[in-house]
Amino acid sequence: MKQHDDPARADGLDPKQVALLDALRRVLEPLAGLAVAKGLPYAAVDSIVKEAFVAAAHAAHPGLPEHRRVSRISASTGINRREVTRLTQEAAAPRAAPRSLATEVFARWRSSPDYRGKNGRPLVLRRQGPAPSFETLAQSVTRDKHPRSLLEELVRLQLVTVDSKSDKVSLAREAFVPRGDEARMLGFLGANVGDHLNAAVANVLSDGTRHFEQAIFADELSAPSLAAVHKLVSAQWQVLLKATVPALEQLIEADSATQRTRDQRVRIGLYSYAGSMAAAATDPKPDPDSTPSER
Repeated sequence: MKQHDDPARADGLDPKQVALLDALRRVLEPLAGLAVAKGLPYAAVDSIVKEAFVAAAHAAHPGLPEHRRVSRISASTGINRREVTRLTQEAAAPRAAPRSLATEVFARWRSSPDYRGKNGRPLVLRRQGPAPSFETLAQSVTRDKHPRSLLEELVRLQLVTVDSKSDKVSLAREAFVPRGDEARMLGFLGANVGDHLNAAVANVLSDGTRHFEQAIFADELSAPSLAAVHKLVSAQWQVLLKATVPALEQLIEADSATQRTRDQRVRIGLYSYAGSMAAAATDPKPDPDSTPSER
């Protein structure tokens, strides 16, 4: 493993804490790169790190009386009492993630058998009229927003195209990647990576099996091989999407029909990353025969 000259190693940290620091460094390096690229100053990031530490310590000691809470949080985090008091007083109420109706329409169009042809590909839809049409598709997701508004949003995101002569609507892309909408892309980064980390952290803090979180890794590949891997992963995502979205919709409908308590959520993802072997010196290595390995 690559060695780092880290002053924290001289502060009496045990080996597990040193390993945690190494893991945190790997997580923070790409986020630091993003912040620098976008001109976000360190002071702003430092502030939200403190907020996160205070919130985590607060959640870790839910039964403490208020007069002891600040002292306990300060002792748990190393942040001084005055700063803890300020942060707890300024803590904003949790913000619910806004529902993305455009995302739901896009996903249903690509996954629902009602809106796919015999070849499994999404149909070209009439803009209005009886099913299958874009109007009925949008109304199957929500009746609180007019189908025309949802269509305009999908066009803005460059996810669909409209043929004005035939008045038909087609999907423009296979994946929901909102080009030209940086705020939404950053929102996806926070939601997707945040939940991935939530799963990994919960597994580390429990028996390692609480959430599904696995990866396959391999090295000694060429650029043409990576292009083939990209196609393979994209194909597997299509399989997962078509199987999972209808199943989730059925579960939601069953929960609603039986009036079960509906206070749980799930996020299911698939990711791939490719880069130089030289830039991954601290990665866990496959066996010497370079066969793909699972983690």
